[in-house]
Amino acid sequence: MAPVDAALRKKVLRVIFVSLLLDLISFTFILPLFPKLLEFYRNSEAGPGSRTTVLARILDGLNAYKSSFSRPIDSRYDIVLLGGALGSLFSLLQAIASPVIGHLSDKYGRRTALLASMAGNILSVLLWVMAVDFRTFLASRIVGGLSEGNVQLATAIATDISDETSRGSTMALIGACFSIAFTFGPALGAYLSSIGTVAANPFATAAAVSLSLIVTETLYLYFTLPETLPLKTEEKSASKSAAKPALVTRTNSHTLLNAVHFLFLLFFSGMEFSLPFMTYDLFQYTSAKNGRLLGYIGLVASILQGGVTRRLPPLMTVRLGVGTCLIAFVILRSTYTVRSLYLAATCLATTSATVVSGLNALASFEAGANERGGKLGILRSWGQLGRGLGPILFTSVYWWAGRELAYTLGSAGLSVVSILVFAGLKAPPGSVKKRAPSEKKEL
Repeated sequence: MAPVDAALRKKVLRVIFVSLLLDLISFTFILPLFPKLLEFYRNSEAGPGSRTTVLARILDGLNAYKSSFSRPIDSRYDIVLLGGALGSLFSLLQAIASPVIGHLSDKYGRRTALLASMAGNILSVLLWVMAVDFRTFLASRIVGGLSEGNVQLATAIATDISDETSRGSTMALIGACFSIAFTFGPALGAYLSSIGTVAANPFATAAAVSLSLIVTETLYLYFTLPETLPLKTEEKSASKSAAKPALVTRTNSHTLLNAVHFLFLLFFSGMEFSLPFMTYDLFQYTSAKNGRLLGYIGLVASILQGGVTRRLPPLMTVRLGVGTCLIAFVILRSTYTVRSLYLAATCLATTSATVVSGLNALASFEAGANERGGKLGILRSWGQLGRGLGPILFTSVYWWAGRELAYTLGSAGLSVVSILVFAGLKAPPGSVKKRAPSEKKEL
């Protein structure tokens, strides 16, 4: 690829970092609110005729799902299951939308696609602000799932402005946004939900602040983000030669990368979702204690991404993360102490800081400038499919046969992923070159 102007690269990286941080903090506001929010809708829609509401039908389906297991599932998990079902729906909608958003960014440009995605995000959060009933809230989640393209487009933009030697560190910067947002966003969302409440929608304050962040992000992107798609920024892009897809020498097939992404997130997301159930069963953890555990994972992941991950080649980060995830499965299969729980959490933090950003970097090496959006969108689609199915499948085994078998099967699945990663994936040429000292600071 043509050399990227250093000043332009620094500017775009700053815009990506700030905008993605705003986006993810806004996105994470709702995570700790799900239990109380869904409980509010359930209580507010109780009464005559309530059995015909959308929420009642969904809860009936979840109860039928619960009753299919011989092992009883406490009713306290009803709201958790409903939140998990909505999370799976969001991920499955993302699996549908991501390739479309990616291909549109290849055709019309990253900036245009990102601003269109932001319009959908604004509509989604606006519906949440107005959601005095569950049906409106569900519509908000559906619109958000179909329009959320910020992460994959930020990844494509980062690829456009990075050369082979800096690709991994740039992807780690995006991963750091996730860790920072998931460390502080949920706590801020929980705080906002406790102030300025109104009877019709007690979560309107958190929703309004989330909307203000999204609108601010959109304006910031509109005024500061330049177009980075090479075929849109080069004058000769209209010529016949430039219109043809660039030839790319493949080191790793996209099929293999997509399979690794799908299988990894299938097992990893299942373990993530089952963790609060396991900590309650073993240690009687409250929501506050689970929040501290998740906060610890986010904090460690942030430190690793800022100080370690961005300095490692992409393939090494993927191998490190998959290996530590396998160790976490083995520990959680038989743990009975809080100390070993936090050891597993440290492994999970390492996994969170490495695998997805590494896979994104590897996939970017295998795509030409005019197809990166689509290829990265397909990679994200397979990952979101795994994230949507993982919690359903893993918790089904957890309740059907118990923790030991569930985590044993998870360990077996991660062993397969490890074989694919260690024996199948290779380091692309140029990805392991030592960076110059001037390239060590991204912002």
